[in-house]
Amino acid sequence: MSRPPTFVPPACARSFLLPTVRGDFAVLDARPSSGSVRGTVLMLPGYTGSKEDFIALLEPLADAGYRALAVDGRGQYETDGPRDEEAYAQGELARDVLAQAAAAGGSVHLVGHSLGGQIARAAVLLDASPFLTFTLMSSGPAEVSPPQRQRVKLLADALGVMTMDEVWSAMQAMEAAAPEDLDASRNGDREDLRRRWLRHNPAQLLATGRQLISEPDRIDELAAVRPLPKHVLSGERDDTWPVPLLDEMARRLGAHRTVVAGAEHSPNTDRPRETAEALVRFWDRQ
Repeated sequence: MSRPPTFVPPACARSFLLPTVRGDFAVLDARPSSGSVRGTVLMLPGYTGSKEDFIALLEPLADAGYRALAVDGRGQYETDGPRDEEAYAQGELARDVLAQAAAAGGSVHLVGHSLGGQIARAAVLLDASPFLTFTLMSSGPAEVSPPQRQRVKLLADALGVMTMDEVWSAMQAMEAAAPEDLDASRNGDREDLRRRWLRHNPAQLLATGRQLISEPDRIDELAAVRPLPKHVLSGERDDTWPVPLLDEMARRLGAHRTVVAGAEHSPNTDRPRETAEALVRFWDRQ
């Protein structure tokens, strides 16, 4: 899971429920302190993540003149969702994104991290008209890598027989041997991470987990969506979708390509300032 450096938003951002035609969604909304807004950005988090995964991007994006809107999808953290797995079908989540874009004023730059990238792609394929650009951040062309498929399947098995609190304890025990997971400066406050995990809807985790391990390659469909400018951004290492696969995806899309040095699967938390700069450069070119 992505580990934001903090769960406290910067002074330029506020937290609230964004009303849409498909319900209310918890958001962090950061705006420039002065001057005109150069554009609005809608950012979708990945599997087990939340809007806070973009928290370190909010201030640099606002300083660059962009309104940055990070959202919890249905069943994620502070956005409510039903316990019916059918409610989390990819098409339903994609329609949520279109509703979020409309509520944000339309004509938005769309950014999806990991699972969020695949949900965003589904939204674009339904209706690309609300989007000025589309950035796939550490989000690949099809299903996740074999090791990650195994991890998702293990999580699904655990959710079938354990409570969310028990699953959290088991995950922490499995990760305890990794030194980087003991680094509080990298992981943020562990109690905040636990609180976020406990507020995820298990039905959302199960349904979207199945999507991650079975997603078909839809890059040719996405490449045909024109004239939407596309951007593939990743770290220099990624165990969910190998970087060479992301390079090839960018070639197939005819997309702008950014590799953030020193970052892995979550450049938004690993190297947020460099990631924000890369996003702004891409948007400013359009």
